[in-house]
Amino acid sequence: MSANRGVVYIGPGKVEVQNIAYPDLVDPTGKKANHGVILRVVATNICGSDQHMVRGRTTAPAGLVLGHEITGEVIEAGSDVLTLKKGDLVSVPFNVACGRCPMCKAQNTGVCLNVNPARAGGAYGYVDMGGWIGGQAEFVMVPYADFNLLKFPDRDRAMSKIRDLTCLSDILPTGYHGAVTAGVAPGATVYVAGAGPVGLAAAASARLLGAAVTIIGDVNPKRLEHARRVGFETVDLSQDVSLSDQIANLLGEPEVDCAIDCVGFEARGHGHSGSQAEAPATVLNSLMEVTRAAGKIGIPGLYVTDDPGAVDAAAKHGSLSVRLGLGWAKSHSFFTGQTPVMKYNRNLMQAILWDRLNIADVVNVTVINLDDAPNGYAEFDSGVPRKFVIDPHGVLKAAA
Repeated sequence: MSANRGVVYIGPGKVEVQNIAYPDLVDPTGKKANHGVILRVVATNICGSDQHMVRGRTTAPAGLVLGHEITGEVIEAGSDVLTLKKGDLVSVPFNVACGRCPMCKAQNTGVCLNVNPARAGGAYGYVDMGGWIGGQAEFVMVPYADFNLLKFPDRDRAMSKIRDLTCLSDILPTGYHGAVTAGVAPGATVYVAGAGPVGLAAAASARLLGAAVTIIGDVNPKRLEHARRVGFETVDLSQDVSLSDQIANLLGEPEVDCAIDCVGFEARGHGHSGSQAEAPATVLNSLMEVTRAAGKIGIPGLYVTDDPGAVDAAAKHGSLSVRLGLGWAKSHSFFTGQTPVMKYNRNLMQAILWDRLNIADVVNVTVINLDDAPNGYAEFDSGVPRKFVIDPHGVLKAAA
């Protein structure tokens, strides 16, 4: 049997690269998956959602193979696979989806009903998401391949844009989903909470959709500096100046048309210096304050059902002190949940291939090898303005 290595969650604050099983065409229950393929991983990314697990902020078990952002080459196809063949270069949506249930047929692939016995929705290498093996590895199995995989039409052209295309598996569609569900339209004023990779992807998506101005807020000065460098306005939430006042200083009024939460449940309170106290509902509450009446708020930021490290007993079970009355009074619309990647990834691929979207530069893609993954996790957790992309076989390095 061939060898395989992957990034494994050991416990809070620790991951290791270990020898893991070479993938077989079977699902997590042991049932044969002739509808699947085995990929040689070309690129696999470290995501902020992975960091929640690695920090010990979920119920993820030790031994979990991480990684839900995957780009790869087909090296074996199951007998039921009709549209893919060995050598095809593909993007893997982080959603595991069957393509057959009512949710998948309605393009709600983030809540597929058949890939996770515990709840709607599945994902690779993630807690409570069906037990699918993660793709921060040399090789990985992808089920329902005809439905799930986005094939790049021209291999050479794709490899010339591979640093951008690796963002199609999650952060770019997630940021785009946040912008679309927030109602971003030509001429809109947009506020994005969070200057991490998803926040930057949301801001880039807002720009692609024609926003007049996009403002990014964060407490991290290095991330804010990078956001300004790639063309966005910023507000510094570590300052003792209210968010609405900072927006008013930029726009001449204290509200925006649309807002996007790209932070999630590990948010820090506004106006705090030093340690910055955790306040899991602060982003949602601040977005209601600065979004105009009848505006929309997109929420691609992650909120979990169970958080062992939460600041209070209610938050440990996902109950937050959200000012729903304020949102109700202002007739706000809220849109939550996992991004249905397949709804957007083909069009976003074309935007990349035709030079409409330089997402790798916007999120500052930084390529590392598989053995450097633990250092990549540590650096990302320190708040550096980078998107770490793992290159297990040296393919990206060779392409560069």
